Amino acid sequence: MTFLATIIVLGVLIFVHELGHFAAAKAVGVRVVRFSIGLPPKIFGIQRGETEYVLGAIPLGGYVKMGGMDDEVMERIEGGGGAQREPSPRDFDAQPIWARTFVISAGVIMNMLFAFGVYTFVAANWGMAELSTTRVGFIAASSLPAGTEALAEIPEGSRFVRIGDSEIHDWGDVQNGLFRSDPGLIEIEVVEPRMVIQIRIPGEESDRRDLVGSVASWVEAGVGNVNPGSPAAKAGLERGDRIVSVSGTPVEHWYDFVRVIEARPGERVELGIVRDEQEIMRPVMLDSEEGRALDGTLRLLGKAGIFQPDGDVVYHSISLGDAFVFGYRQTIRVTRMILGFLKDLVTGGISPRSMGSIVTIGQASGQAAEAGPNIFLSFMALFSVNLAVLNLLPIPVLDGGHLVFLAIEAVRGGRGLSLEQKVRWSNFGFLVVVGIMLWALSNDFLRLLGI
Repeated sequence: MTFLATIIVLGVLIFVHELGHFAAAKAVGVRVVRFSIGLPPKIFGIQRGETEYVLGAIPLGGYVKMGGMDDEVMERIEGGGGAQREPSPRDFDAQPIWARTFVISAGVIMNMLFAFGVYTFVAANWGMAELSTTRVGFIAASSLPAGTEALAEIPEGSRFVRIGDSEIHDWGDVQNGLFRSDPGLIEIEVVEPRMVIQIRIPGEESDRRDLVGSVASWVEAGVGNVNPGSPAAKAGLERGDRIVSVSGTPVEHWYDFVRVIEARPGERVELGIVRDEQEIMRPVMLDSEEGRALDGTLRLLGKAGIFQPDGDVVYHSISLGDAFVFGYRQTIRVTRMILGFLKDLVTGGISPRSMGSIVTIGQASGQAAEAGPNIFLSFMALFSVNLAVLNLLPIPVLDGGHLVFLAIEAVRGGRGLSLEQKVRWSNFGFLVVVGIMLWALSNDFLRLLGI
């Protein structure tokens, strides 16, 4: 399942990306010499017109080789030849800057459109998935917008019953009530214990987004997935285990568990878990990792390598128009999430050890496939956005690097970098990309070895 799911994810998304380059090149009249899914050695190839369509043995990339695109490094990586050619008006380099920019950007555009389409299809076909709970699990007081601070007074475990005039039936109602209510004062009623508070819904969309993100639903303390090689994996924890205590301290829900674990970096703890209706103890030697804690502070945190368990969900049918809106918003939300991850990675908010390679992709693909077709498709959409964002990084040999070359040419009035300069920068970019890949792969192997 894992192997097949990984091949499907990589194959489809690489095809979508390269199809964007291919279609854009054809649209502006650029000659396409080769369209390849996978990298050399070649398994299969067929010539149709001026283009050779190739299937490569290494499913970690693909390429569209265009006539007149002087890129020595990519030709070596992607299997192109370096034969001398006669200049042609259909060469890539003979096109105006706008056309070349369109061709280079088209792969990223197709990945984003694919994600939007998949999110829309999933929402239209299966409906909107919402957590069935109305209980509060955690409220991040540090990120509440001005005027909403009273939410921090709500005890964990309380149940929302009303936001303004709207009754609350599931967590989607909570999020909609906080995000879509008209700006201004609004009453919120909760029970267990019963209390009524007033907050001021902000007018800015970004503030309302922060508001929604600051209020998390109740999640049982348990094991979703276990990171291979993590402390939890070495201790024998399994998906579906319910966590009831940490070194004798009872935990009521997921955020309780996270707080206790984060406070004990590098320590040995005893996890009390319930499995098959029997309580057992498991000793876990926690990892230490610099990161952002639940309270928003940046510090050394304890890590067990356990992912949050899934909550019970309900599905609500929505119109096709609402599905399009959801697809758009979900694509934007995931893009912001990935950009935020990259920002934290650069600024130190997330450890470089959190990066993963094909091993992590394979594990996530297999888990998503086992969870059902809608979850698997949503994972593909998320990974498609991830591929688009990473390809836009300004590293030579990536699409973002080529766009930087074109920007330099535009600023210099049509005088771009020389071929020798492009090759030097592309060599440097190639080394950077290989270094990142090796780092991510080493992280995966270290996790598998429990280091």
